[in-house]
Amino acid sequence: MAASTEAPEPWYLALLGFAEHFRTSSPPKIRLCVHCLQAVFQFKPPPRVEARTHLQLGSVLYRHTKNSELAQSHLEKAWFISQQISFFMCSCIFNNTYQISQFEDVKFEAASILSEFYCQQNLVDSAKPVLRKAIQISQQTPYWHCRLLFQLAQLHALEKDLVSACDLLGVGAEYARVMGSEYTRALFLLSKGMLLLMERKLSEVHPLLTLCGTIVENWQGNPIQKESLRVFFLVLQVTHYLDAGQVKSVKPCLKQLQQCIQTISTLHDDEILPTNPAALFHWLPKEHMCVLVYLVTVMHSMQAGYLEKAQKYTDKALMQLEKLKMLDSSPILSTFQVILLEHIIMCRLVTGHKATALQEISQVCQLCQQSPRLFTNHAAQLHTLLGLYCISVNCMDNAEAQFTAALQMTTHQELWTFIVTNLASVYIREGNRHQELYSLLERINPDHNFPVSSHCLRAAAFYIRGLLSFFQGRYNEAKRFLRETLKMSNAEDLNRLTACSLVLLGHIFFVLGNHRESNNMVVPAMQLASKIPDMSVQLWSSALLKDLNKACGNTMDAHEAAQMHQNFSQQLLQDHIAACSLPEHNLISWTDGLPPVQFQPQNGPTTSLGSLL
Repeated sequence: MAASTEAPEPWYLALLGFAEHFRTSSPPKIRLCVHCLQAVFQFKPPPRVEARTHLQLGSVLYRHTKNSELAQSHLEKAWFISQQISFFMCSCIFNNTYQISQFEDVKFEAASILSEFYCQQNLVDSAKPVLRKAIQISQQTPYWHCRLLFQLAQLHALEKDLVSACDLLGVGAEYARVMGSEYTRALFLLSKGMLLLMERKLSEVHPLLTLCGTIVENWQGNPIQKESLRVFFLVLQVTHYLDAGQVKSVKPCLKQLQQCIQTISTLHDDEILPTNPAALFHWLPKEHMCVLVYLVTVMHSMQAGYLEKAQKYTDKALMQLEKLKMLDSSPILSTFQVILLEHIIMCRLVTGHKATALQEISQVCQLCQQSPRLFTNHAAQLHTLLGLYCISVNCMDNAEAQFTAALQMTTHQELWTFIVTNLASVYIREGNRHQELYSLLERINPDHNFPVSSHCLRAAAFYIRGLLSFFQGRYNEAKRFLRETLKMSNAEDLNRLTACSLVLLGHIFFVLGNHRESNNMVVPAMQLASKIPDMSVQLWSSALLKDLNKACGNTMDAHEAAQMHQNFSQQLLQDHIAACSLPEHNLISWTDGLPPVQFQPQNGPTTSLGSLL
């Protein structure tokens, strides 16, 4: 582009054409693309072309090569040069508003990509001033001003500075309102609502979600944008219910969400673009939204104890993710994949598929190896899953080490409470850790100052108290705790807790000699455990039914229960041997740093099988 003309120079168009041809070749010829762009500088182009070319070079090197130093140099030059060109100079060079707008795109895209690059290189303190400066000078460019506000808010959120992130999102919401974009205002407010939920600031969340619901319902515009807002709003509502452990109460919202995603899947992407530049945003592509809805459905199914349904939706979501990841390198897809695997791993451990669960834990390790940020965000969950696996194969010392490592890595109150509850169960089984056990139980006392609002976790805390009282022979106290668990789990359809409480109550009544009441507990426990299906509860129930029928003189029923118990024992035993023989079983010894990449094969199972028989 010559400084004195409106049209680009032929040499510039030719070099750009060649560069784009090489970039989009299959496979891409990045070295040749870079050579073509570098050749632009031989013509000593005007500053605006120089800035644009530095941006193009920096982007190509950042996205397609490992030459981070050269990428950084070009991106920094693009940002620096673009700031030096005053508005007056731009208007002399470009003779119309459209061209001015095009150059503004260069300036703010340079700031955006440079900041993204800095964050990837863990230079967050370098990214912040770039974004702040770009936000300051972009107020007359609505699209970029909103986009940069979102980007800086995201950066603060990743640093766990949720106060600063919420402040920026509030600024964005007010700016969007002034610009006349209720759609983008809703996006800012919903994003703020998501962060407030993460901070458990429920007194601020409720009025904000109410306002968002009103905006979403009243806004008339692009159908896909409207439905995507509804999905965002309903996802927050469903997540809020699930965080509170209200599995039954969430069902109407979850049904609306599933209907909403069906509506989106029928809409075409070729809708007319909004005329307001402040509204040129999509929350998520609709394919990503479908995966997200599968994910929250899996979360609900897991809490409710519908494990076959959870497996079905997990399989659907993972298949969709594999297809998307072939075309899209967005980090959110890996995050979705890890969260889905975390849930299906817990599902496998309950249904008696420990070997498969262990291989999926290894898959999560591999995904975290590829992304330091993913590992930082999911290390505590990974150690928690290993702790649950260790319990399932009776490696209690390793389970304790894994849970202890997880506790040191999380500040999330719900996860912390979940880990402490499971660690308490380890101490109860070991039977000789009284001081540590009572210290933990004081911190998750369901009758007094329980640390979280989760209905599900509080019910689980009552169960743990009942389990301890049972082992200590304090049966009346155990019954009180377990009946409280039953009352809470029945209120919200927490089927696994219901099954566990029923079989333990059945065991207590059997010990007390009340065979009729024991049978009234164990039979529905077995039915519910079969429906889930929960292999451990089925094993426990069948053993109890065998002894119960034997004591009552029901020979045929006792024989049938004994056969069931033998079948469950064999299934669990075979799975136990398979899991402990895998090289990935060595992960139970990893408690610090990044997960190991390679595993030494096991000679055979090294853990006791006594707890399974």
